[in-house]
Amino acid sequence: MLSHYAADLVVLIHFCFILFVILGGFLVIKWRRLIWLHLPAAVWGALIEFYGWVCPLTVLENKLRQASGGSYSTGFIEHYIIPVIYPAGLTPDIQLLMGLAVVVINLFVYTQIVKKFRETRKRHD
Repeated sequence: MLSHYAADLVVLIHFCFILFVILGGFLVIKWRRLIWLHLPAAVWGALIEFYGWVCPLTVLENKLRQASGGSYSTGFIEHYIIPVIYPAGLTPDIQLLMGLAVVVINLFVYTQIVKKFRETRKRHD
C-alpha cells in the first residue's frame, strides 16, 4: 500500500517537473536565480522528447506501481494527471512537437528576460 502512495507522489512530482520545464521561465522573470534550475530542466525536458529517452521518474514510478500490485486505481492522479504525462497514442512525431513546444515557449520567455535585463542596465548606466 505504501508503494502505491509513493508511486502517486512520484507522478505528482513528475507533473510538477513537467510544468516547471514548460512554464518555469516565467518564474525566472520574477526570481532570476531560478535560471540555474530552470535552464537545465528545460534542456533535459526537450532532450527527452527529441530523443525518446525515458525519464528516471517514469522508471521509479513504474517500479513502485509493480511493487504495489502493478495496476492503476481510479484516483485523481490516475484519472487526470497520468494521461497528461503518458498520453495515449504518443508517437515520435508528437514527441518532437512537444520538444519543440518546450524550446519555443522557453526561447520566447528568455528573450523577454534578456530584453528586460538590457532595459534595466540602460536605466542604470
